[in-house]
Amino acid sequence: MTVDGKLVLAGAPIGQAGDVSPRLREALQSADVVAAEDTRRLRRLAADLGVEIAGRVVSYYDQNEAGRARELLESLKEGRTVVVITDAGMPGVSDPGYRLTRLAVDEGITVTALPGPSAVTTALAVSGLASDRFCFEGFPPRKPGDRARRLSALAGEERTMVFFEAPHRLASSLAAMAEAFGPDRQAAVCRELTKTYEEVRRGGLGELAEWAAGGVKGEITVVVAGHVADEGEPDLDELVAEVDRRVAEGTQRKVAVAEVAKQAGIPKRELYDLVHRRSFTP
Repeated sequence: MTVDGKLVLAGAPIGQAGDVSPRLREALQSADVVAAEDTRRLRRLAADLGVEIAGRVVSYYDQNEAGRARELLESLKEGRTVVVITDAGMPGVSDPGYRLTRLAVDEGITVTALPGPSAVTTALAVSGLASDRFCFEGFPPRKPGDRARRLSALAGEERTMVFFEAPHRLASSLAAMAEAFGPDRQAAVCRELTKTYEEVRRGGLGELAEWAAGGVKGEITVVVAGHVADEGEPDLDELVAEVDRRVAEGTQRKVAVAEVAKQAGIPKRELYDLVHRRSFTP
């Protein structure tokens, strides 16, 4: 059974108000409720577009998403049209939207979307890296240990990877990526996409980490090339055996891993994790 209400997930411009579609203009004018990640930004966008929002405007951000989703669900059940709009890009993509969408789907309420700009696909398109297969990894973990483990698990990922990152953490994240994927792995740092000071830096992760250490501002999307396997790739079992041999001869495990990884041309974190897992395997 369906309910008369309708949930509209509206893609917002990521920089230029001119990227707004005529359908979004119409939706903002006609919606019964507009749930915005930042109501002040929504008001500015509406002013830039010359659009008058006649419906009720409510805040819908990370900290109040769970409770507000229930409230908005009641409006949908009453037959109202609810538009969800974030600061930039599509709701639900590292922004509020998923919880309400899930609740609406479970209740048989119509859910639709107004497509709009996305930093994910925009950065992928301008990166110059392979775009036929890619994965979106969102924001890397903030804590160094958690981040290193997450990136290590992605070291063998063959698809192009897209990340978001805060400007003040960019340098450390790029350094961690260089450690996990290798300093020569190609990447692109896309800053302020579609805005006045748009900038795209391309190069190896090590080189990009050095550049970012000088300080970077703005909205950041990072695109990283996937792992490319070749016939000359080292046998990991043999590398683990070589580490074990050196440890047996008295070399510290950490030192042995670093030496073997460097000789094999692979990230030492990848080899260390493999050695660690094998040591606890019965």
